[in-house]
Amino acid sequence: MRILFVCTGNTCRSPMAEALCQHYLPDVEALSAGVGAVPGLAASIGASDAMQQRGLNIDHHRSRALSSYLLADVDLVLCMGAGHKQVILQALPEYADKVFTLAEYVGEEGDIADPWGGDAEEYQACADQIEFLIKKLAQKLEENPQQ
Repeated sequence: MRILFVCTGNTCRSPMAEALCQHYLPDVEALSAGVGAVPGLAASIGASDAMQQRGLNIDHHRSRALSSYLLADVDLVLCMGAGHKQVILQALPEYADKVFTLAEYVGEEGDIADPWGGDAEEYQACADQIEFLIKKLAQKLEENPQQ
């Protein structure tokens, strides 16, 4: 299974989700992209520090822009917020059956707030929220691998 995590710039939330997914679901290929990403940027320092505190390293990460090729090549697209989902579905409605917010897909509500420009506490809170949702994702996929 291939899962694509989507945020805005692909330097904070989606790289953290990608790393956490790879950690909790090692048999899943996790990817990330941004709806407004500038290609080639490193993960933000706050995101990198939040992952290092969990024993994960995202220093190799480089941002990439969302593309129709990426969407076509994955089984599931999990967005950090409803706005990201709307951008995708407005441009490519044919992917509606595999595009969700991460929270929505695991039975929760709300968006994952963007920590960009925030302090270490904001990045940690964001990482905590993503980790909680990724754990729920792992449980869901382990219970029903066809999802």
